[in-house]
Amino acid sequence: MNLGDQITLVRDTKATIIPAGEEHVIPSGTVVTISQALGGAVTIRTAEGLYRIPSKDWDALGDAINAQLKEKASESDVVPEADVFSEELVWNALKQCFDPEIPLNIVDLGLIYDLKLLDGSATGKHRVQVQMTLTAQGCGMGPVIAEDAKTQIEKIPQVESAEVSIVWEPPWTPHMISEEGRQVLGLE
Repeated sequence: MNLGDQITLVRDTKATIIPAGEEHVIPSGTVVTISQALGGAVTIRTAEGLYRIPSKDWDALGDAINAQLKEKASESDVVPEADVFSEELVWNALKQCFDPEIPLNIVDLGLIYDLKLLDGSATGKHRVQVQMTLTAQGCGMGPVIAEDAKTQIEKIPQVESAEVSIVWEPPWTPHMISEEGRQVLGLE
């Protein structure tokens, strides 16, 4: 699989329109290209625009592509074993979440504004609260990205639950991108 290669969908599949955030069915036989495959999420381009396909529907891209995507996702999906829970574990989990249009994780994009670790109801478990923003107000992908963040945090064995809220203050600007992120995007 190479980004930009044309692929024909082998079955109808549900996908999320980017940036509207609405679900849509893309019919079998539609020619697509994969524009991004990061953090267990795949962004495809059709003649109509960009869509995000969830992992449960990657088989619509064909058996070979599905296998490659699952292998790639499993490599990045490893939650490190840690005896001690730490804020660093949560930050690393959030780095597995990517903006569907920008090939950069939400931490390096500067979308995470606040992270709180709280005691959970069970001994040794924690609750995590995150406040994040988006690169553009009105982006319909906000709930999808927030759910990705929640899912990644809750994969940490010591986490009882996670709550991810979207906030708009202060407004995001490209100046919030980390130095590492600037290098990845070629902004330096």
